[in-house]
Amino acid sequence: MPHEPTPPTPRPFALFPTAPQPTPVRIVVADDNPVVRAGLTALLSGHEDITVVAQAADGREAYEAASRHRPDVILLDVRMPGVDGISALPYLVPIAPVLMLTYSGEPEIVREALRRGADGYLVHGEFTADQLVVAVRDTKEGRAHTTPTATAALLTQLRDPSATAHVTPQLPTAVSTISPQGLSQLQPSVGQSLSDRSRFQLSAREAEIMDLIASGINNQQIAAACFISEKTVKNHINRIFAKLHSTSRSEAAAKWLGTAPGSNRGVG
Repeated sequence: MPHEPTPPTPRPFALFPTAPQPTPVRIVVADDNPVVRAGLTALLSGHEDITVVAQAADGREAYEAASRHRPDVILLDVRMPGVDGISALPYLVPIAPVLMLTYSGEPEIVREALRRGADGYLVHGEFTADQLVVAVRDTKEGRAHTTPTATAALLTQLRDPSATAHVTPQLPTAVSTISPQGLSQLQPSVGQSLSDRSRFQLSAREAEIMDLIASGINNQQIAAACFISEKTVKNHINRIFAKLHSTSRSEAAAKWLGTAPGSNRGVG
């Protein structure tokens, strides 16, 4: 008697089609601190739907990376040597949504960043890692995020526009009339150039910490940003004060930013 072939096993019936995998959010991270860049890259790359396609140390590098990679979102610091984030904004926003990610929480800087087209403003120390991930995803979809400091700056202006109407913020000169080819020629007005650092004879680390002091954050936040102990921060600050001939944070910041009486360095 011939052997009858075994009928094929029926394939299981799919009640629902398999959902397509989401397209990864492609990110450019721009921050002058290599440790911060590496930390953000590691944090964001740990999510399957987020890919960091490039890193940049200043606004010029951010523009070059964004032009080359065409990311979905750009994370941008404010205070960077070379070309700072505020100066670079008009060139970056036509390429991709920009989410400011910075220690700079001064109201004038917040408002100027948003006026120049930033899609959100996050101040370090005011959000968790999970909140950052959500903000990145939402920025791609056109949903803005601001942390409390940035929100307060906006509310102040909305409630009393006259309170800021007469104030000329000490920010970079508008760059909307400068061609992209001239971006590399822009001079920083937020953050310090190498010549400024040399003028005060600060080391690279001391200049970094002085930038953070000038942004208004405390020693604990500086320690977290630089991945050093608070004791080490205090030691750096003592040396900085000695080199700047200052006895307080406000006096040192005024000399560093060029706003102290008799300073020959203007800001803005």
